[in-house]
Amino acid sequence: MINLTITAVVVLTTFSFKPVEKVKKEIKVASSKILWKGYKVTGSHEGSIAIKSAFLTFEDEKLSGGEFVIDMTTISSTDLQGEYKGKLDGHLKSDDFFGVDTHPTAVLVFKEVQAEGKYSYSVTGDLTIKGKTNPVTFTISLYGSKATATLKVDRSKYDIRYGSQSFFDGLKDKVIYDEFNLVADLEF
Repeated sequence: MINLTITAVVVLTTFSFKPVEKVKKEIKVASSKILWKGYKVTGSHEGSIAIKSAFLTFEDEKLSGGEFVIDMTTISSTDLQGEYKGKLDGHLKSDDFFGVDTHPTAVLVFKEVQAEGKYSYSVTGDLTIKGKTNPVTFTISLYGSKATATLKVDRSKYDIRYGSQSFFDGLKDKVIYDEFNLVADLEF
């Protein structure tokens, strides 16, 4: 009788715990985009940058992780045309900014994900740009098979010095602010 009771408890316990289902959903890079905007004393510039590969991880249908590899060689401005666009795009790719010949990718790895609402999550992750890794925190919102995220990046933490008051004095109206924005519209 004791063996039968123990067996029943083990069977009931085993079936009452459902294993956590982890699902990895690849980001559709062709239909997803990342836009950037940088600011300077005299205005701003904006553009786009391509996702090389990315995925989001879900556990029991809740966001639990993710990883993005960004193709830094695709950084380009969208607010300029012709010669000025070519100059800015080349400068952004140079060692003054992102040094894409040496550092062709940037990587964001989710480290902690906290639900903030039914469709919104606070994410802390490690962002690596130019071989330097720093923590970033941002919000990501999910709607069906789409997601949006906005984050501010402090370029001075990645040794991107050009036009930065953090590194140079006396720049006056030549200052380029350290923080720039990234907005990601994702489909998975």
